[in-house]
Amino acid sequence: MTSSLRLHRHFSRPKAPLLLIIMDGVGLGRESEENAFYMAKTPHLDGLLGGEVFTPLHAHGTYMGLPSDSDMGNSEIGHNVMGAGRVFDQGAKLVNQAFDAGVVFEQPIWREITERALSGACVHFVGLYSDANVHSNIEHLYAMLEKLRLQGGKLARVHALLDGRDVGQKTALMYTDPAEQRFASLREGGLDVRFASGGGRMNVTMDRYEADWRIVERGWNAHVHGRARNFHSMREAVETFYAEGKTDQYFDAFALVDDQGAPLGPVRDGDAVVFFNFRGDRAMELSRAFDAGPEFDKFDRGRVPDVLYAGMMQYDGDLKVPRRYLVTPPSISGTASELLCLEKTRSYAAAETQKFGHVTYFWNGNRSGKFSEELECYREVPSDRVPFDQKPEMKAREITAAALEALDSGTHDFLRLNFANGDMVGHTGNYEAAIVAMEVVDECVGRLLAKVRSLGGTAVVTADHGNVDEMFTIEKGQRVPKTSHTLSPVPLAIQPAPELPPLKIHQAEGVCLGHLAATLLYLMGYETPAGYLPGLVERK
Repeated sequence: MTSSLRLHRHFSRPKAPLLLIIMDGVGLGRESEENAFYMAKTPHLDGLLGGEVFTPLHAHGTYMGLPSDSDMGNSEIGHNVMGAGRVFDQGAKLVNQAFDAGVVFEQPIWREITERALSGACVHFVGLYSDANVHSNIEHLYAMLEKLRLQGGKLARVHALLDGRDVGQKTALMYTDPAEQRFASLREGGLDVRFASGGGRMNVTMDRYEADWRIVERGWNAHVHGRARNFHSMREAVETFYAEGKTDQYFDAFALVDDQGAPLGPVRDGDAVVFFNFRGDRAMELSRAFDAGPEFDKFDRGRVPDVLYAGMMQYDGDLKVPRRYLVTPPSISGTASELLCLEKTRSYAAAETQKFGHVTYFWNGNRSGKFSEELECYREVPSDRVPFDQKPEMKAREITAAALEALDSGTHDFLRLNFANGDMVGHTGNYEAAIVAMEVVDECVGRLLAKVRSLGGTAVVTADHGNVDEMFTIEKGQRVPKTSHTLSPVPLAIQPAPELPPLKIHQAEGVCLGHLAATLLYLMGYETPAGYLPGLVERK
């Protein structure tokens, strides 16, 4: 722990616990039919959000360090900002700035990539193929391809992971058809660039938190070896999957082949590979597969080509994954967890696999591991490996049981947990399942509120961004499922400790998730640390 910040007390530490409940993907939204949160039966949350200690918080756009207010928030950024108590320029904004200023192409790693290209090697680009600005932006890819052409590169291949999650469910051709036109223009200019492989982001390559390495293995075989379902064009692949009833995010892995059936873009010795996602959680595992030596044991990689591999950013600064990268990520120190450990405060964090890294790694400022093995306790509940709308309760009840046990133990001063249901079920576009998800979350929140009340503690309920609050749009009189995040504000609601003086909450324009950390610290008896956004509560 290296932070120069320290906490200072304004009153003695409460003896009862403080519990933070993060409802992932649960925005406030409009009180209308498309809002599954509003339509669900949620008596416990209704009572809490209708109480006196409640305010909406911004969780999107420039309030969160993103480039513009049309940019949706996401779980990574939400937990970063909540845990840090401050707003930093985030991946999308940092990468945009790096491209706008041209500094990407001044990096030694880009010069090495160019040198390989000039020697006749192929430069491979892997990433999420949309402009949602959540994990990636294809404009960054186009900038790199154009620069490669101008510098004399001759060969490039693109391995496209179709989105259908942060953008519309069936929008693949809206991105790939214009890309084919761009690629044709680049070929006329001397750079032979073509699509080589791909798949849907939820089935191929973009696993996270080691939930299912088979997803990465499918991507590795398609991208590296060209071993996957064969098609002759991107349009043929997309139209075939649509005919089979699949949406973009659930496409199978595929490899594009020539007229003789040979793959168009296998990765060979001497090539360069760039993962152009800037968000880390779903880029970590493929990066590990490329960077690791013979000790790698997550799946059989077959023959591993000797390549220069780089990420858009370094996705984990502690583990140094990947070793090479184009843009320096934000540096976040002095997070709430680090400061609490310096004060010998005991904490607990729990979530299922899908969001475990959010309440640990991202909450702690993109830091792997604990600040203190003695003071911090983490609990991961393994996620089910089924489509989330098939089991919309997910692991909410198991997380609740673990948290209740932790509360009863009396061991922890501050507990935080994440319910993934609103986000993960919301992303499926299944409206009925989303309502069930919210009703299960409400049931679990009710049990936790009752337990904290019985212990004389304080409970805080919030969310990291919107999703389940807008499950469909109406187009030509028909419902069209919406699977992406929203721009909605999120709730901040507090059940105060029953034996302490009542709380007053400050409601003001422009408050955001960055105010949460100081609010939590106040409830634990601490003043707002230097540089933090101010807390939103005080004792009457």
